[in-house]
Formats: sequence, structure tokens, C-alpha cells
Amino acid sequence: MLRILVVDDVETMRKVTAGQLASLGYGSVDLAADGSEAWRMIERKRYDLVISDWNMPALTGIALLQMIRSSPRHVHMPFIMITAEAERSRIETAISSGVSDLLVKPYTAGRLATSIKRAMAHQVAAPAPDKETNIDAPQAATPVDDVIVKPPAAVHLQSREPLPPTLLLVDDTADNLYVLANVFKGRYRIKAAHNGEKALALCCGDTPPDLVLLDVMMPGMDGFEVARRMREHPSAENVPIIFVTALTDDAARLQGMELGAVDFITKPIDPAQLKLRVDNFMRYVELRRHLQADYDNMLAIARLRDDVEAMTRHDLKGPLAGAIGIVQSLIDAADMDRRQLENLRLAEQAMLQVTDMVNLSTELYKIETGKYVLHAAPLPISDMLRRVVETARATYAGKQLVLAVDTDFDVGIDAPLALGDAMLTYSLLNNLIKNACEAAPERTRVIATLYAGSPLRIEIVNKGVIPEPIRERFFDKFVTDGKSGGTGLGTYSARLLARAQYGEVAFAVDDELQTTTLIVSLPSVPPPA
Repeated sequence: MLRILVVDDVETMRKVTAGQLASLGYGSVDLAADGSEAWRMIERKRYDLVISDWNMPALTGIALLQMIRSSPRHVHMPFIMITAEAERSRIETAISSGVSDLLVKPYTAGRLATSIKRAMAHQVAAPAPDKETNIDAPQAATPVDDVIVKPPAAVHLQSREPLPPTLLLVDDTADNLYVLANVFKGRYRIKAAHNGEKALALCCGDTPPDLVLLDVMMPGMDGFEVARRMREHPSAENVPIIFVTALTDDAARLQGMELGAVDFITKPIDPAQLKLRVDNFMRYVELRRHLQADYDNMLAIARLRDDVEAMTRHDLKGPLAGAIGIVQSLIDAADMDRRQLENLRLAEQAMLQVTDMVNLSTELYKIETGKYVLHAAPLPISDMLRRVVETARATYAGKQLVLAVDTDFDVGIDAPLALGDAMLTYSLLNNLIKNACEAAPERTRVIATLYAGSPLRIEIVNKGVIPEPIRERFFDKFVTDGKSGGTGLGTYSARLLARAQYGEVAFAVDDELQTTTLIVSLPSVPPPA
């Protein structure tokens, strides 16, 4: 039996959703009043599915989703987001944050059942844990995931011709219903109710109307009470209401507006004016009717893209890792002459750059969207730095640069270890050394110095200064100056990669000495007591 957690700050909504789930055969349902309470419950008890509203106090639905996706323990938990949002960027945020399915208000029990089925069928992707292995820096930058990548499912975009919108007419007088029905006959699908109870049943059923023309003054349940109860049910919560009333006082209008009325029509009605106002609002209704299909398509396309990217990365990383391992074993062999070693290092650098791009395409995306989970491990930072400088020396041999690595600790002392992710650390060092070499004039020095401490510090100094106009934006995305083919992503990604490991990247410019210093700080492994 599925264990489901329903999260909504409105008590009635929680209870109605629980009732819908019970009618669908889901009996193990817990309720939470906001994201904070939900998170505490998730930490204490295992759930198979979370169904959460988006807008809540304390902790919103999107924040709860991001917390779940950032937790190694809960990252695979299916998550359905309930929303009335029509803003595309917010839906893209939910998709990029790892939502399993989106449920657009108003929704029926049948649509809820479909959403649950889809959410449970979709396997949430998670970052692969680091492997414990003793390898040097370039090999650490090219791990092969032991995963089976399933081919992407076909994306079925919804293209059926939609039915005309449904208009519900509610009035206790049969003559009024007859007049209203004739005004809209042939334009919309018409439903009629002669009392509040029947109107509420139609609105809260499996096929709620798209718009309600609601009389206020009715015996038994009046129009205001119908509207209030509609706002307490998922199927009817967001159904727009136009009140048709003989009341003209401001108090009645204010009460109606508080209940979510979109318009007031005063009796006796003017058929031409009523038709115009309803037609205008139905255009908006038509747009909202497409939201669920649009969001379903956006989610399907996003999953297809992720599946294709995962397959591509998986198919590339294995052969690349094998090729790099072969090249590195040849470099370490004692029977290679200088020219052969230089060619091998150039080949190694080219393969590492391809691997870097493959890895960063996914890791940067996770970091930018808050989905990255750090699995920190001790790193031989001194060896990594030396290997990066060695490959850069071969790459930029044409500029006749002098590249060197220095440290502030004595020979014979155990080199300090950084605490982080090998791939991210290699990538950020590679980007910064590359940036320094590209910026340095020919026949000048690029010096990388490692300072032991907590945190560790690496300073990369090159001749030449960062141009004044871009200094404030040096770490921004796509900022570059004077580099042929430059993307403006090197320093941007380096800072992201450092911060993802609780480190930092900064720079200092000395206009008098005409030098630029890139300063990297990373957490360190405490020395043994």
C-alpha cells in the first residue's frame, strides 16, 4: 500500500484531497499543514509519494521539493506539485527542480489518479555517489557511472481538438435559466442547476464547468455559500464565477470579490452585454484549459532531454576513461622519448577537455538549479595541481610560457589533502590555469602556489591585468574580453564549482606590477592528531 503525504496549508483542501485518495483506494494518507511540518514528517517516517500545494507559508512546495531532491536519503521520492500558476518560468523551475508530475487546479479525482500513476512510473534521477578509489587527478575527473540507462520513452504531445467550454447556469427561477440558455446556445456546452446544492455537486464532480453564472439570491444555499464551498474543493477551487444578482450595494460586491468572483452582472440582464462579457472571459478560460496539457508536454520533453543527455554521457565517458588510462600508462612508461611524451600529453589534454565538457554539462546544470549533492572525499590537491600545470605547459608551448608549481610547506612533509569532489576540483583548476595561460603575454610566467591551511589556498599569478570594464563582472556568465572563440564560461563555472564544494574563487589585480592573481580556497582534511 502506498504511503502518501498530502501537504496544503488549507485544512479543507487537505481533507478533501485525502477523501479523493480514499475513493481511489489509497488508505494510508498523512496530512501536513506546510512544507516545514512535511519535512519533519518525512525525516521521521518513510513515504512513497508526496502531494504538495505550491504556495504555502513557512516553507513553500517548491522549497520542499528542492530539499527532498538535495537529500541523498529522499532524492528518489516521487513528488506531485499542485499549482494554479500560469507563469511558464515557474513551471520550468518546478521541472528543473525534479518534480515528478504537475497537477493544475482545478483537478478531478480522475486526473489525480492519472497524476499518481505517472509520478510512480517516473524514476527520479539522482547524483551517482563517488567511488572510493586511489587515482590521480585526471583519472578522478573521468569516473564511469555503473548505471543502466534506459532508452527514453516516446513523447506523446496532446493534439486533440478540444471540446467547447462548459458554462454552468445557476438560478432558482426556470424562466431565467431558459433566457440564459438561449443567449449562449450553440456557443458553449450548457449545464443548468436550479439550486445551490445541485450547482455545488456539478462543480465538485469529475467534469466541473469552465465558468459559472451564479445567482446570489436563492432559497436554501445562496450563491455566496455555493462560492465559498467551491473554494474548498480541488475540482472547483479555481473555477471562475460571475455573479448574476439584483443586489447593487458595495457590501454584496465586496463579499463576492472576496470569494473570487471575476465579474458582477446586474438584473435585469442585458443579453448583448452579458454575451460580450462572458465571451471575453471565456477566451481566458480557453487559455487556462490548455495549461495541464502544456505542462504535461513540457515535463515529457524535459524528461526526454534528460534521458538523451544521460545516454550520451554514459556512452562517451566509458571509452574516454579507458583511452585516458591507456595514454597515462604510456606517459608513465620509462621508454618514451621527449617528443613522444609531448604528443601523448597533447592527446591526454584533448581527451580531458572532452571529458570535462561531458561532465560539466550535467554537473553545472545541477549546481545552478540547486540539485547537486556533494560527496566529499580527500583529494591529493598538490598532485592534481601539478598534473594540470603539466598538461597546460604542453598545450601552450607555442606561447613559450614558464609554468611552475610552488608550495609553502617543506620537502618531506606530507602534502595537504583537500576535501571535495575530484571531478569538480580538477575542472575548476583546469579552467583557471587555462584562463591564466590565455591571458598571459608570450614569454612570461604563470605560477601556481599551494598554501597549506584550513582552508587550503591556491594562488595563480600571471602577467597582464583584467580589463577595467569587466572586473565587476569577471565571474558572471558569458563575460569575456579579447579571446578569440572565448565562451565566457571558464571563470563563471570555476566559481560555481568551488562554491559547490564550500570553497570560493576570487581575484586580485596589481595595476602597478601588471599582474592578476586568481585565489582559490577549498576545505582541507584536518591533519592526523
